[in-house]
Amino acid sequence: MIEVRGLRFTYPGQKTPVLKGIDFSIQKGEIFGFLGPSGAGKSTIQKILIGILKQYEGRVTVMGKELNQAGSSFYEKIGVAFEFPNFYQRLTALENLNLFRSLYASETEEPEALLALTGLEDYGRTKVSAYSKGMKMRLNFSRALINQPDLLFLDEPTSGLDPVHAKKLKQLILNKKAEGKTILITTHHMQTAEEICDRVAFIVDGKVALIDSPRALK
Repeated sequence: MIEVRGLRFTYPGQKTPVLKGIDFSIQKGEIFGFLGPSGAGKSTIQKILIGILKQYEGRVTVMGKELNQAGSSFYEKIGVAFEFPNFYQRLTALENLNLFRSLYASETEEPEALLALTGLEDYGRTKVSAYSKGMKMRLNFSRALINQPDLLFLDEPTSGLDPVHAKKLKQLILNKKAEGKTILITTHHMQTAEEICDRVAFIVDGKVALIDSPRALK
């Protein structure tokens, strides 16, 4: 599903590279986690893999294509949930989801069903400005699923969630794996990785220090 070789990246205006020759591969249907301290390069890797950062060095193949050659169809097949979700605050949850839904050419999920999936069915007509951080994170997960993606990118997916909703969201992620989805998770929490990831990569100072199953690493 994803093959990365010799990945290097330096932000414009900087002399020191953030990524210093990273290699890893992710299989279809795998939940793969990136762990490491802030500034290690986890978010930079994710931004490259979803096509935000273009000027990288090395080879990045996603779903059989070199990422630099991927067209608009690539975005029909991926779902992204950042740690700090951005929504139109004056619109309701349903209005937001319907707006994002309209951007896709491919088949999409019903917004009402996604809200029910994440326990927000009673708040679909509530403006997002009235949502708590945890509710926004659950809405964020709903939005990531709206285009029925084959590949999911989740950045700190349980951030801001209470233990009950965090547990439910982890189960939803595992359910998506059972459906054959490939999922990449960026997190600071080893416990989260241990509970849902098949393998994790520790990113330290722009390099992969270790890659293995959470159990083996412990």
